[in-house]
Amino acid sequence: MTDSFDAVVIGAGVIGASVALELARSGRSVVVVDKGPSAGSGSTSASVSIVRFSYSTLDSVLTAWEAAAMWHDWAGHLGIVDPAGMVRFVRTGMCIFNTPDANIERIRRLWDDVGIPYSIADIDSLRALLPGVDLGAYFPPKRIDDPAFADETDRELTALIDEESGFVDDPMLAACNLAFAARQHGAQFRFHHQVVSIDRSHNGSENCVVGVSLAGGDRIKAPVVINVGGPHSSLLNKMAGVADGMRIGNRPLRQEVFTVSAPAGLRLEDGLPAVADLDLGQYIRPQAGGTWLVGGTEAQCDVLHWVDDPDDFDEYPTVEQFEVSMMRLARRVPEFGVPHRPVGLAALYDVADDWVPIYDKSDLPGFFMACGTSGNQFKNAPIVGQFIRDIIDAEQAGTDHDEQPVQFLGKRTARLINLGAFSRRRDKTETSGTVMG
Repeated sequence: MTDSFDAVVIGAGVIGASVALELARSGRSVVVVDKGPSAGSGSTSASVSIVRFSYSTLDSVLTAWEAAAMWHDWAGHLGIVDPAGMVRFVRTGMCIFNTPDANIERIRRLWDDVGIPYSIADIDSLRALLPGVDLGAYFPPKRIDDPAFADETDRELTALIDEESGFVDDPMLAACNLAFAARQHGAQFRFHHQVVSIDRSHNGSENCVVGVSLAGGDRIKAPVVINVGGPHSSLLNKMAGVADGMRIGNRPLRQEVFTVSAPAGLRLEDGLPAVADLDLGQYIRPQAGGTWLVGGTEAQCDVLHWVDDPDDFDEYPTVEQFEVSMMRLARRVPEFGVPHRPVGLAALYDVADDWVPIYDKSDLPGFFMACGTSGNQFKNAPIVGQFIRDIIDAEQAGTDHDEQPVQFLGKRTARLINLGAFSRRRDKTETSGTVMG
């Protein structure tokens, strides 16, 4: 069977569903193909879904600040209310401990430029905000088998505080909301279908995408294909033959996140902000029910677990990483009760070489990419759909995005975001080199 559409989106995660919505809104016929069972059932479902603005580059800060306004008015952004339920943005604020590699001064300059409000917390302010927390400065992070792990310090932390950060309370539902809105504009979703070929024309000198082939033999014809395959996106780029034309690559990285009980006084209901603790090498995100989500920040002492096959990795947390995370927590919060066994999950980041995403065209005309999201782009999903739409619009109107990068006008700031900052052909961007971006 062969069907024809204006665009095929590969991947129904939160960004794929956003791309589908914006392309369908533009009047295109769109089909989304995903081998999973539903929207957001892949890596999106494992997202910690923090919304923050602490990035290393101006365009990344502008993107996150603009996207946050869309989460604040989610129904307004979708243009509809999903009868299955709507996600909620929970404002917690964010506390970023000031460490030598936290880029605090750079972030402050960028926030001043964009107009993002913040404050600098001294030790007394931090004690009031984080009661019972050990505020010693122990940088750099250490493994628990390092003899220096238990060393004392006479140095104390300061922190950058913003009150506008928070989290989205159900990441998978966010993708479902976007998919529901896309369907209202005619988009189709085909689950349990796997793309096995990116099809191209070879007529004469012409070489362009003409659709995709699916396992089972079905084909979908389309002049536009967008790779939003998450941890599978690097394989899709190789399938399309475009990987060699990229200066920035991407590959899957296995990460673990744990759920633990929060001590009294340090819960969401107590006003605990999300905490970026690069001093010890992890972050804490409070959630309802008196628990925390705890993940790592790729400290230099930690081994990164790169994955060759995104369909073949251990989805369960390891005792080894559990012990590291819990001992670091106990160092920071002396009254923290270490659980007897790990509760959490392991999932994959789709990591770009410099931890900055790739939102771009490719060397194959008609084949576009929204990949390399590096574990920090959930927050930007609503606006990324608009980025990809505008890049496709420009290319189809005859503008070469490589030569004249699209400039996206943000509604919140009336500032231009240079989408060339997310090009596959960029030189490596100077960033934190971690999930913090």
